[in-house]
Amino acid sequence: MNVLLVNGSNHAKGCTYTALRQVADVLEAEGIAAEIFQLGATPVRDCTACGGCGRDGHCVFTDDCVNALIDRAKTADGFVFGTPVYYAHPSGRLLSVLDRAFYAGSPAFVHKPGFAVASARRAGTTASLDAVMKHFTINQMPVVSSTYWNMVHGNTPEEVLQDAEGLQTMRNAARNLAWLLKCIQAGQEQGIRPPQAERDSRTNFIR
Repeated sequence: MNVLLVNGSNHAKGCTYTALRQVADVLEAEGIAAEIFQLGATPVRDCTACGGCGRDGHCVFTDDCVNALIDRAKTADGFVFGTPVYYAHPSGRLLSVLDRAFYAGSPAFVHKPGFAVASARRAGTTASLDAVMKHFTINQMPVVSSTYWNMVHGNTPEEVLQDAEGLQTMRNAARNLAWLLKCIQAGQEQGIRPPQAERDSRTNFIR
């Protein structure tokens, strides 16, 4: 089993990474491989609703990290998406990536558990978590919880490491994710498969 942890910060080893590293350490101790996928600091396109992704499950734009993320997601069993908080919302980079990756590569994520992590100096964390997790709940992904909302506080990685409760929350969420992944694996070994979603009805307006 393996988990893909996506760092939505421009800073490869900043506050968000520090939180994700806590999660990764617990997962690895539970015998689950953990890879931190850095989105980088180069520009990422927003979705243009061109519809081209429907042809092969990849985005038509190939000049950023979105298709690489979709390919990694295909072999992942679970996910953690980490974001810094900018003006009380997630990083625009992460939201653009998620919008395109989930639209173009939805099958790579469906029915796979995950959770979001927010890093902030002070406020805006719950709104950021809500925005990221909406991608999970529209795609039939089990959302993993913890003992508090998945957030850490600090203006530097060193300050994040002083947030004892925040780091504890990361570790507890990681253990819950590991437990759920093992439960899913045990179910699959007994022949239990995910349900097939109904797709016939799509209401575009109400008269």
